[in-house]
Amino acid sequence: MKGRVVFFILIFLFLNTLLFARGAQDAETEIQTQNDEWILCVTDFDLNSLPAEKMAIAGAITRKVVERISTISFRSRVSEEYAFYEESAWNRSRSSAAKALAAKREERSLLIFRGDAQWRYRQNLARLDAEIEKLVSAIEEADSIIPQINREPLFNLTDANLEFSFPSSPTAGAEYRFCLDQKADAMLAGSVTDFHGRYVVSLKLYTVYTRSFVWEDSVIFSHGDIEAALDEITRKLMIVLSGNNPATLTVTAQPEETLVLINRSFAGRGESSSLEYPPGRITITASAPEHESVSFDADLSAGRHTQININLKPVDYVDVEIDGFPASGSVYNGALYVGESPLTLRLPAGQMEYIELETPDSQKGTIVYRTPDAGEFTHSLSIRTAIPLEEGRVDRMRRMYYQAWGATWLTGIAAWLAYHNYINADNAIRYNYAQTGAINSGFQENSNIMSYVSMGALIAVGTAAVFDIIQMIRYLSAANRGSMPIARPGGN
Repeated sequence: MKGRVVFFILIFLFLNTLLFARGAQDAETEIQTQNDEWILCVTDFDLNSLPAEKMAIAGAITRKVVERISTISFRSRVSEEYAFYEESAWNRSRSSAAKALAAKREERSLLIFRGDAQWRYRQNLARLDAEIEKLVSAIEEADSIIPQINREPLFNLTDANLEFSFPSSPTAGAEYRFCLDQKADAMLAGSVTDFHGRYVVSLKLYTVYTRSFVWEDSVIFSHGDIEAALDEITRKLMIVLSGNNPATLTVTAQPEETLVLINRSFAGRGESSSLEYPPGRITITASAPEHESVSFDADLSAGRHTQININLKPVDYVDVEIDGFPASGSVYNGALYVGESPLTLRLPAGQMEYIELETPDSQKGTIVYRTPDAGEFTHSLSIRTAIPLEEGRVDRMRRMYYQAWGATWLTGIAAWLAYHNYINADNAIRYNYAQTGAINSGFQENSNIMSYVSMGALIAVGTAAVFDIIQMIRYLSAANRGSMPIARPGGN
């Protein structure tokens, strides 16, 4: 029985070894793709025709366009684009192999005419012939192996664009060289013009693989319609940038008045219409009065319709009574005036709320209150009021405390030096007396002076230390008066 167990264990280990080796072989033979990123360069929009007072809004338009298109995750390459990058990669590999072979053959020709020693000549010639043979095989391999191009490269902007820096648009005919210099696969140019008090935004897209502009569109809008207009034109642009294979999305939210935002742009209330978006990740935010807001990410697939249903959870409320003791006054919830105390506030359960009470005699009290969980009970909350500190008082007390602390250190150092000078003067008297048998009057006078100086320095240290302690207490007291207390459920 024991022998069978050992036999089965050995078989199990052998099979695991085979599976591991097969997995390692599959990993080694995994196809490596090229052109795994598709880079777009957004140029500085042309604003020459805009009046000076509208330049600021034009800069905001550029930033908003960049923010929207930066949400694209990847691009689906069409056949024509794939063929262009495939041929480019093929030409690069063959050109690189041909240049290496030409350089090696040049090295062999130089060897023949260099006149090395016979033994060294034969050795180097054999080495170069072997390397040339390998390079010839490399050219044949480059001719026979077709490069694999990533059909869905990651979409990204240039490093400068990600930092909201935009190069100037190239002149007509220089777009291809501009894209190569920027290491970009495409270029987005645009202009913002004024049309009888309204804005006209025009965008056009240039791609390297076509060496031409492949898309152009414009939108006209007034200042108040800027968000909707940019949503319209950038949605079209994003579909083009993602590879002309958009995803569709429908969001249904309850209750019916729910405000739905997609990538921070308005998408509808309650149920949105089927909207087209580039494939990739989007951010959906839903909010409604008296309900908890939600925000989450969703992934959209090219050519597919996605249906998302949202049911917002109603917010639970609790009653909190502001009793108006020891003084009554105006009550503010955050910056919103809600009434005069005593009153009962209806607040969301389980959340932090900022409550402020201001009395008629200008006393104020503030508190951060964490509301309790939902229940049928009414909770009371007392807010202590006091005359507010004048502006800058805490800063002045902090500076006085630091000055007193510095004075303590300075007087302490002075006292230490004065004490040691007094000790040295006293030792001088003792030493002179031991040598002469008499007390030197000059040494005695100097010792008396240093004794008074040392005593005065010690008194100054004590005074400074006491003053420092007083200032510290005043500073901490004022700082604590300016701090905001946090009240928990069931407490004040």
